[in-house]
Amino acid sequence: MTQSDTQTNTATGYEIVRREDYSDVTYMLEIRHPLMARAARPGQFVIVMSHPEGERIPLTLADFDAARGTITLVIQAVGKSTREMQQSCQVGTRLYAVAGPMGVPTHLGHAKQVVCVGGGLGVAPIYPQARGYHEAGARVTSILGFRNAPLVFWEDRFRAACDEVLLCTDDGSAGLHGFVSDGLRQVLAAHPDVDQVVAIGPVPMMKACAEVTRPLGIPTTVSLNPIMVDGTGMCGGCRVKIGETVKFACVDGPDFDAHQVDFDDLIVRLRRYRGEEHAAMERFSEHCRMHDMAAGL
Repeated sequence: MTQSDTQTNTATGYEIVRREDYSDVTYMLEIRHPLMARAARPGQFVIVMSHPEGERIPLTLADFDAARGTITLVIQAVGKSTREMQQSCQVGTRLYAVAGPMGVPTHLGHAKQVVCVGGGLGVAPIYPQARGYHEAGARVTSILGFRNAPLVFWEDRFRAACDEVLLCTDDGSAGLHGFVSDGLRQVLAAHPDVDQVVAIGPVPMMKACAEVTRPLGIPTTVSLNPIMVDGTGMCGGCRVKIGETVKFACVDGPDFDAHQVDFDDLIVRLRRYRGEEHAAMERFSEHCRMHDMAAGL
């Protein structure tokens, strides 16, 4: 551990050195953490706390740069804690805690023709995998899906790291008019020698990609992000059904064989705490309204 690592791992937290906003709910944070930047591998995740009383939030690493000593997270403000971070996490501020890297790194293997499929926010965490496969010698095609053109981000990063990039939008405002599963069918028809598919995004999207590759017998991996608390396999909150067995996404994953994942069970588990999440958002919104009234806004 270097002196800079020692100084970073103190009660002062981890400095945010760069931020970009991609939409009204999606934002990127680049965080200085030299030790983690050297240790991180594609497919791994971290757990962050924005302040001492904050929620522990699992986030897949979207990028890491050992030379710069930074890790990159792309976050969607969909719940109380991520919306709170959207307001408070600015350049120069610090995250209270960042634990990781966690999870089993992606097994890059010896695949020669790889398709990486990212949908929405899933575009960010699949980037290290696309780059990793390319650096390992594979020909990589990336399929990036968004609802519309204004939501597109990181297309330039993928074009620099991949051999081919196919952009898809639900409304046809950019690239192929259709879902990423439509794009996957198109790519597989053009490249029948594909020997590995990786998909990251909303659960219905990953399930759809699995059903495209299943009859073709193409090995397909998905990254699962169920409800998670400690990230060490102790709480059991991140249980997922893989074939006839139960696995913990935090220590056995997050990558799993898409053709073995019980997606229907995963969807049910993800809905389990909707009531508590809604109540937390109501309390947070009320707090924000009271703060604005007190400030005369």
